[in-house]
Amino acid sequence: MTYNVPDYDDLPYHEELEMRSAWGVFGDDDQIGTLNFITNECVKAAGAEVQKGKVFNLSLPLNLPDPPIFRESYKHVIYRPSRNSQDDYLDNFYMQNSTQWDSLRHIQAREFGFYNGVSEQDAGPDGDKLGIDRYVEKGIVGRGVLVDVPRYFAAKGEPYNAREETFIGPDLLDAILEHQGTRLQPGDLLLLRTGYVRAYLDASREEREGFKGRSHCAGLTASEPTARYLWNKRIAAICADNPAVEVIPGRPEDGFLHRRLIPMLGFALGELFDYEALAADCAEDRRYTCSFTGVPLYIPGGVGSPGNAVAVK
Repeated sequence: MTYNVPDYDDLPYHEELEMRSAWGVFGDDDQIGTLNFITNECVKAAGAEVQKGKVFNLSLPLNLPDPPIFRESYKHVIYRPSRNSQDDYLDNFYMQNSTQWDSLRHIQAREFGFYNGVSEQDAGPDGDKLGIDRYVEKGIVGRGVLVDVPRYFAAKGEPYNAREETFIGPDLLDAILEHQGTRLQPGDLLLLRTGYVRAYLDASREEREGFKGRSHCAGLTASEPTARYLWNKRIAAICADNPAVEVIPGRPEDGFLHRRLIPMLGFALGELFDYEALAADCAEDRRYTCSFTGVPLYIPGGVGSPGNAVAVK
């Protein structure tokens, strides 16, 4: 389906929230937001990114982070239902504890509702709209573009720490893309590597205690120019390797990027993706694009899901 998509500054302005919204842009009943930017042509074009046949897992094991950063770990039980067979199940399994997708019912715009004006009745705990199952039905398949922040700073000979409050805004994104020789295209999936997962994997168990909660990390600047940039570039999803996509703790005057992107604009967000193997390969062949496939769990009405994503080059 073809939509007449306005630029960010032409979107309706919500006076009470002081933000622009994309409600109605993809139709009054739309439930997938910016994934609409992934057209059939985008999916076909992503196939051209497969030149070497190398596959890269982009998800952490489901038992990481351990100890957890925000939520709790699951309990994995293996049992024998009969003499010669085994089965298993998970207890206390949080959908967004490891590499994860946020559905459009994850964040609400206060009393004004969820994305596209969907009410709390329809997208709250007892509703059935905007669930992760909508992403499954659409399919998260397209051209992935890695933005490698640590390697950019290293190439410039500038200090950088993924666990410090580094603000990644439009100017820095453009500088990194230019350095990599990469251009964004409508329908792309932005794969943001801050180096947070690398720092976590390199840390001892004792050091990992310091990652809990809202500890400092590099990430996207939460102010309006970031939302404008991502919308005008027609980015379909942002998948970061940090725990929040946006910088933590951030500046109060910038606001909350999750609110700007999820309920107001309908962006698909992913967090705690593992780009280490992919990034090493991209640095080797200087090609920062790939074919990306993400398959969330098919949970009707789910608020989130494990990432279940791979890149192919």
